Amino acid sequence: MSETTPHDGGQRTIILTGASSGIGVVAAGRLVEQGNQVAVVGRNPERTRAVAERIGATPFLADFERLDDVHALAEAVTARYERIDVLANNAGGLNAAREVTVDGHERTIQTNHLAPFLLTNLLLPRLRETAAQGHPVRVVSTASLANLFGHVRLDDLEFEQRPWLGGWRAYGTAKLVTILFIRELAERLTGTGIDAYTFHPGTIATNFGQSSPLIRFGGAVTRGGYGIPVEEGAAPLVMLTADAPVGAPSGTYFDRLKANGKVRRQADDAQLGRDLWTLSERLVGVGSVV
Repeated sequence: MSETTPHDGGQRTIILTGASSGIGVVAAGRLVEQGNQVAVVGRNPERTRAVAERIGATPFLADFERLDDVHALAEAVTARYERIDVLANNAGGLNAAREVTVDGHERTIQTNHLAPFLLTNLLLPRLRETAAQGHPVRVVSTASLANLFGHVRLDDLEFEQRPWLGGWRAYGTAKLVTILFIRELAERLTGTGIDAYTFHPGTIATNFGQSSPLIRFGGAVTRGGYGIPVEEGAAPLVMLTADAPVGAPSGTYFDRLKANGKVRRQADDAQLGRDLWTLSERLVGVGSVV
């Protein structure tokens, strides 16, 4: 799983989900400034279009709580772009109450894993085509240090049997799943010219997790002073999607800018990653493309 090197082959195309708020907005703007063609993906029409117009990007709308939206997004971007150099799966979130989507899945696992897993699989043919033309390709997914308090149970991935605990255990589990997914993706794509990475952006002063009473309390007692600025939090996302060597093998998890961040022991379980992949395929209704 060796890292690819930059290639001088024209303007790169980057698909960035979760690009209408938080670190996604900042990263999208910086990537456009670097000369990339950026597709900003968000679920809020007004905000997504406003961001795209302001930075000179192209807006695409998709709500990851609807897998039909993910299919439509994949169709739209492949119709528009003959080349996709980077897929950045940045959308996701923490939900204080357990709720089920229209697809019948728990919201946290769908938005943080199942929808990105589906999108990645749907775009893999175009990513492969791009890599085959000699362009280095990456898949980058936003994970979290919260993976350390996650626990993957394939017989209860959607927390039907376990206590919800304000959504934190489910969120940590979803981010642990993200790391497992990317590591298995990296393994499956060895030798194809497609690399895959995950990262923890840091504790950021944004509107993330505002449905959580604990987050709201923290913001209140610190008067919004907790966390690093969003501009700083976007740095790992920019680094991993920019046209420069990463300096770490495909499959690496970064704690901000540092490779090999701390992960739950389950993240090193290759068989769990393979089994998770098989289960995810069944849950989103796609066959194996890698």
